[in-house]
Amino acid sequence: MAAREVRDSFALALLLMCSAPGVALAGPPYVTDDPEPTDYQHFEIYTFTDGTAAHDGRAGETGIDFNYGGAPDLQLSTTIALSYAEPQPGKTVWAVGNIEFGAKYRFLSQQDFGWDVSAYPQVFLPSASARLGEPHASVFLPVWMQKDWDAWSTFGGGGCTLGRGGDARDWCVAGWALTRRVFPDLEIGAEIYHSTPDMRGDRQSTGLGVGAIYDLNETYHLLASFGPGIQNAAETDRLTWYAAFEFTY
Repeated sequence: MAAREVRDSFALALLLMCSAPGVALAGPPYVTDDPEPTDYQHFEIYTFTDGTAAHDGRAGETGIDFNYGGAPDLQLSTTIALSYAEPQPGKTVWAVGNIEFGAKYRFLSQQDFGWDVSAYPQVFLPSASARLGEPHASVFLPVWMQKDWDAWSTFGGGGCTLGRGGDARDWCVAGWALTRRVFPDLEIGAEIYHSTPDMRGDRQSTGLGVGAIYDLNETYHLLASFGPGIQNAAETDRLTWYAAFEFTY
């Protein structure tokens, strides 16, 4: 193998290891999730793209996120995405990422408890790609909580991903967000989140983000967020972004 190919392969592997793992677990448009399940017998469908830029390039996903209210207080979810990595400008690698299945169940509500609280276990299937995605199955076990008052909402929590093998390691993420509906069709917010390393030899990371949700009407919505890393940013997360078009019915 030529020296340039060795260098490019090493850069790609390093980029994938340094990509912020919390991005794939976002509660649109934030890295931090919320406990609210999709309404019973209704759908929330997102076409999205996200990414993280580090010192050796950028990586992320683009795909579709399906959510269905399967029962009162129960959301069933599936995410199918293409993963990409660009270790150098003009050279992008694409592959099918880890397919995700999840079930969010709200077991405490604000009406009775003062806070909404949900468990949201998610299963990630092994990636079919040898270069992109995680080749081992894993499960993410978080708990999320939320409180609303007037035009404000605050939510957060976290959990851990278990079952990864090889150079990958079990890791945990936690975050908190605050949002406000400033106009009838516009909500803005900010968050802070932290994750432990998901690969051997990596560093922990902390990031900030700002986001917005704009309602075109009751069915169509635009979502976006972005923010910098503030801990080990050069190695893990110089900038994280997310954008989506949401269809609800």
